[in-house]
This record gives sequence, structure tokens and C-alpha cells, in this order.
Amino acid sequence: MPKDLPAEPERAILVGLTRGPRRRAARPTGSDANPGPVDTDSATTEPDLAELELLTGTAGGRVVGRLRQRRDAVHSGSFLSRGKLEQLKELVENQQADLVVFDDELSPAQARNLSEALDRKVIDRTELILDIFARRARSREAQVQVELAQLEYLLPRLTRMWTHLSRLGGGIGTRGPGETQLEVDRRRVRHRIGVLRRQLEAVDREREVQGRRRRRLCRVSLVGYTNAGKSTLFNALTRAGVLEEDRLFATLDTTTRRLALPSGGVVLLSDTVGFIRKLPHHLVASFRATLREVREADLLIHVIDAAQPRFREQMAVVERAVEGLLEGRPTSWLLVLNKADRLDEEQAIALRGEFLQAAMLSALDRSQVSQFRGRIAEETRERGPGHAT
Repeated sequence: MPKDLPAEPERAILVGLTRGPRRRAARPTGSDANPGPVDTDSATTEPDLAELELLTGTAGGRVVGRLRQRRDAVHSGSFLSRGKLEQLKELVENQQADLVVFDDELSPAQARNLSEALDRKVIDRTELILDIFARRARSREAQVQVELAQLEYLLPRLTRMWTHLSRLGGGIGTRGPGETQLEVDRRRVRHRIGVLRRQLEAVDREREVQGRRRRRLCRVSLVGYTNAGKSTLFNALTRAGVLEEDRLFATLDTTTRRLALPSGGVVLLSDTVGFIRKLPHHLVASFRATLREVREADLLIHVIDAAQPRFREQMAVVERAVEGLLEGRPTSWLLVLNKADRLDEEQAIALRGEFLQAAMLSALDRSQVSQFRGRIAEETRERGPGHAT
């Protein structure tokens, strides 16, 4: 294949699981009503798989099929029931898939068993997100943070990489070499994890020094679900030129700029990495240095995609993640209902009534962004240092 031609994207099958008993929607009434019950499993799982499809596309894959299952509990060995696993095998073969992506995190044993049963590469949502972060990391700091998260995810899964040695059978000379090499690899990974953690601790100390120099200014951080429009709003307010893409995790590094307010004051405004449902805890822990601006902010501006049907669920995801970072530290919040240009009049009126204290705007509308500068000035007015010049 010529080098200038793009590689063929991997063909992926997505697998989602809904826990709990099967639910049936109420049957509609009337002469034209469908007499059969409506299965809501598909409706429950579909939005989650839609987001997983966006993640797969961001990683460079192409989704060619989906499979859903409802179970009270996952199968300890294969995650799926025997019948669903056979169904998945058939789907993989029919669609000539290269990759199977599970929306839930798989145990090392489940990943190994599924890979052997399907004869395909099998990854879970965590591994997919880590892959995206590895692709998007540009700064040295981001690369260190992503590598640390990847190694912490990999460490308990190293055994699965050495299962080929078990096929040699028993006897003298067949067990020791594999076990020895596995332990060597584990030591190397643990050593590298230690090196990376020390590097991030140094970064954290450096940011602490920088933070002390900045404390005369009020600090404001944009937080939100990935792809909610934080970077677009940040650029509109500061003209910083941060990368804007209609893709998940366009921004990994925190960017901070001075923001002049209509009142004549100045604040420090930071754009941070977006959050997402089931964000790997290894990743959150690794990015604590980057997210220091969130932990120490005087005002958090929570940017929401108001045109997203599930934005309330996304709000809850962000709030839980940020509260975990704050560790009980009191911080003021300002809610921004972004992408108002995609709402009809009825939707806008309803949201204004529901979120009385929120700002509603489109980050693409200069006049609305200009007015929002005034709202930031109001929210930070009582903080004297925030108006230092």
C-alpha cells in the first residue's frame, strides 16, 4: 500500500450491557396501537453505545455492528451469557470485524477468554479511552500522565500476555522461564510507574509554586463533559486559539489565560480536560497535576451542552468527578447552558425556568459571550484579588 494512502480503519463491533430485569414499556392505546409490548432494553442501552461509537471513531475505528444484552450480573468468565457469546461470534464473522469493544471494563480473565473465543482483538471502554488519550497527548506532561495510566491498567493484565507459554504443556523446563519473564516484566513496569509518579510529583510541586505567584488573582476554571463546548467558549473569551474539534477529548492540557472583565478587573481563566461517563480512575489519578486548576479555582464554570438530550446525566458525571477532586473544599459554581442556538423557543423557555441562576448562551455568538464576561465579573466581584490589575 502506498505510504500516502490512509490505513483502512479497524472494523469494530460494540457490546453493551444493561443490568437488571427486562422492562416493558406501557402499550399505547387507541385503534392504531401496536398490540405487542415495547422492549425498552434497546432504548436504555442505545445512548451508551452511541457514545461508545463516538469514542471508537475518535480512536480511528469504524463501527460495523452492535450487540446488547440485559443481565442481572455479568458472567465471571466471559462477561456474556453462552447464547449471547455465540451470537457475538456470528456477528463478528458476518461483519468481518477486526475488533470488539465492550462498554464496561473487563477483568483480565474475561478479556483473555473473549479474545480466545472470538479470535479477535477485544478491548473495553477503559482501554479505548486510554488509547485516545495516548493519541491526543501533545505536551510532555500529558504524555507522562497517559503513560502512567496505561501502565497501571496494564500491570494486572500482564499474565494474559504470557498465556501462550501454557500451551507448551507440563514437565521440566516449561514453567520456570515463563514465570521468570513475567516477573521481570512486572518489575520493569513497576519501576517505570515509580519513575513516572516522581516526574508528576515534580510537576505538581512546580504548579504549586506557580499557583502561589498567581494567588493575587481570582482563578476561574471551565469544567464540563467532553465536547460540551468549553474550548470554544474559552477561545471566544480569551482569543487563545485552543484546539476546537467536534470530537471527544480535543483538549488534554490545561490552558490558562488572563481575562479582562468589563469592570476593569482581571481573572485567570483555565480550560481543562473534559470528563466522560466511566472515565478510568487511573486516568483521573494521573491527571491530578493537570487538574490542579480545578482543585484550586475560586469559581468553577460548568459548561453544559444544553442541546444534548442526556445533559442532566452528563452534569451528574461532571459534578461527581469534580467533587472527588475538590475533596470537600468549598468552591462557587456557575452553570452555563451552552449551544443555545440549537434549542427551539419552547426548550429555551423551559430550561430558563428550570435553571434560574444559569447563563444561557451560544459560544459562537459574540454579543452573548460579551454579556457573559459581565456575568463573570458579577460572580467574582466580592473577591478582591480577582480584580487586581
